[in-house]
Amino acid sequence: MAARGGADDRVHVLGVRHHGPGSARAVHAALVRLRPDAVLIEGPPEADALVELAADPDMVPPVALLGYRDDDPSRAAFWPFAEFSPEWQALRYAVTRDVPVRFCDLPAAHTLAWEAEAAPVPAAVDAPDDPEAEAPDGAEDDGGAAEARAARTDPIAVLARTAGYDDPERWWEDVVEHRDDGESPFPAIAAAMEVLRETAESAGPGPDDAREAAREAHMRKVLRAALREGFQRIAVVCGAWHAPALRTLPSAAADAAALRGLPKAKVSVTWVPWTHGRLAAASGYGAGVTAPGWYHHLFTAADRPVLRWLTEAARLLREEDQPVSSAHVIEAVRLAESLAVLRGRPLAGLSEVAEATTAVLCEGAEARAALVHRRMVVGERLGEVPAATPALPIQRDLREAQRRLRLRPEATVRDIELDLRKDLDLQRSRLLNRLLLLGVRWGAPRRGDRRRRGTFAETWSLAWQPEFDVALVEAGRWGTTVASAAAARVRELAAEAALPALTRLTEECLRAGLDGALGEVVAAVSRRAAVDTDITHLMAALPPLARAQRYGGVRRHDASSLRAVTDELLTRVCVGLGPALAAAAPAGSSARRPASGGGATAKEAARTVELVDGVHAATGLLGEADRSRWLDTLAECAARSGVEGLVAGRLHRLLHDACRLGGDELVVRFGHATAAAEPPARAAAWIEGFVGGAGAGGGLLLVHDTELLGLVDRWLSGLGADAFGEVLPLLRRAFGAFAPPERRAIGEQARRLGGGPAGRTESVSGGHPVDDERAAPAVATVLRLLAPAAASPVPSPSLQESR
Repeated sequence: MAARGGADDRVHVLGVRHHGPGSARAVHAALVRLRPDAVLIEGPPEADALVELAADPDMVPPVALLGYRDDDPSRAAFWPFAEFSPEWQALRYAVTRDVPVRFCDLPAAHTLAWEAEAAPVPAAVDAPDDPEAEAPDGAEDDGGAAEARAARTDPIAVLARTAGYDDPERWWEDVVEHRDDGESPFPAIAAAMEVLRETAESAGPGPDDAREAAREAHMRKVLRAALREGFQRIAVVCGAWHAPALRTLPSAAADAAALRGLPKAKVSVTWVPWTHGRLAAASGYGAGVTAPGWYHHLFTAADRPVLRWLTEAARLLREEDQPVSSAHVIEAVRLAESLAVLRGRPLAGLSEVAEATTAVLCEGAEARAALVHRRMVVGERLGEVPAATPALPIQRDLREAQRRLRLRPEATVRDIELDLRKDLDLQRSRLLNRLLLLGVRWGAPRRGDRRRRGTFAETWSLAWQPEFDVALVEAGRWGTTVASAAAARVRELAAEAALPALTRLTEECLRAGLDGALGEVVAAVSRRAAVDTDITHLMAALPPLARAQRYGGVRRHDASSLRAVTDELLTRVCVGLGPALAAAAPAGSSARRPASGGGATAKEAARTVELVDGVHAATGLLGEADRSRWLDTLAECAARSGVEGLVAGRLHRLLHDACRLGGDELVVRFGHATAAAEPPARAAAWIEGFVGGAGAGGGLLLVHDTELLGLVDRWLSGLGADAFGEVLPLLRRAFGAFAPPERRAIGEQARRLGGGPAGRTESVSGGHPVDDERAAPAVATVLRLLAPAAASPVPSPSLQESR
């Protein structure tokens, strides 16, 4: 071994930029030339037992080492590798040639314990930021302090500025990524980093110096152990910033002192799939690159990369029905190469290729160019790990379910449509819903898809993210399979959930096919409903139970057990709604009641309307007897005099839609609500509740029922200036929810009420007279469409007869 503090010619330090294709090629070339008998790689030593899996043909990068604390799996860290990562190339070189390989960074046991002591961490975090990674510029400062701080946080940017570049990415591409002369760049990189480290040290200690010192001390510790084992050619692949610290070895005692007393936790490490999107700097990954898709292309298509890239961009655009010819590709290549020559670059880089794509292939259309950027520059690619990878039983169960149900995880978002009448689709739906209960949002249900109205149809958006493996590890405490873990999670949630959440949990159990847990949740609902006296809780709890009872058969579940609980809830709602509305009404006569147009009262009234609408929709899913009982309750409540204006208007609208309130009676009540004795704000709130919001059909009702519209018109005409200003915001809110055609039609009807041209011979939009003779053929065609089975041709009536 060399003398203390000196360099050792048995050690060859290859300082790299993480996830750089030029660095990856340079590392591979250096290893072929050196033929080392041992390789040390920056990474957690706990993963040494997993390195052989890198030789498995089923291991497809991008992948990552996942380390998590056994006592708290939410505290985790990832060490990602892409095919163009220098560390991955070094690992593959070693395992395919039976060269001993080890990871030498600070153990994950210390890293994760350190993270826990420093501050709370999210469910999944990236490996600690690497100083050589691109970082935001610091605040402006004077003199060498700012330069020293920049050297510590972003040494690549400092070197780029020194070379006259305004873009660190472009400088690194020109100097390293596009090198083809075969000369090793590592001595020059190490020398440059040594100067930058001296500059940084001159400014005093940095915030992460203690951690960086511990990392480098452990790297040297592993290196000394390899030298003691007798290895003669040791290749060390690490971040460029650390290279100077490993070229000379200080005393072992100094390094031991730096490692003494570090916090420690028990951890587990495994391989998990990763994505190119999570390698991008935009994802928040500290050592990320701006264009992982471009870098993957540079590494895998070293022969004429610009031509191949633009050809692939043209193919992508053609798939989107964009007209791109071979001539476009030829001209785009010429433009990219010409821009590189003008800018003095050895090869066209991403900026030149992007400009050529926009200008030629996309003909200046930025939106089309954005498609290419999103699909190719970042390039969502999901890696794969072999079946032999260590995993928890729940992870293996999910992988088996994915294989059995033919649901391949992908990084890109894709939509699938499920038909629950098919056994395969039903099982897929159950799996995705069980994962939702466990916090694994692999699939996001698209509720209310208007294209598929049947209760048997579902649409899901699927996109796999690496953090889901962490969520599965956390879910492992509830069970060894997805089904058992979801059932245990449901029981845990049911123990403390309020009544509305408990009934929603019932619906989720039904979707997930958790029959065993469903019975326990239903029993909990019955117990909780028996003691819950809050009418709002009861009303919020009813809709999920009604949906579960109605659609249980679609999911092949006997929902009869829900019937008794649903009946009990509906009975209590019907009995308690009237007194609750009376208790919520402000004290005093109607003339002195405050308006429900703002403040806490308005919010409470809006919440009551939302709950009433929910129960009304729920009773539509139940039997006729339940529907009739509910409508009787609404009729009784609507007749009360002390109900808030917004709520009262909504009750009358629901009764009118259900044919429980005739036109004449409705006109009378409408007139009472807008009488001069009523406060204008309350009358406006009544109208707002009656016409409802978007989708309630209130606009069409006013268009076709001119008597109601006339009542509104006369009420508004009788208001004074002050009262009109008071109610105008409320009416704007009510009528603003209508579609523009509905508002125009209401305006036309109001114009006629005010003395404008009247009669049925006008169109709603233009007010032009209708030519009966010209309209007759169109009327005849409509009649034929409405009666296609008529034995004889329908005669062409006159327009007046059709009316």
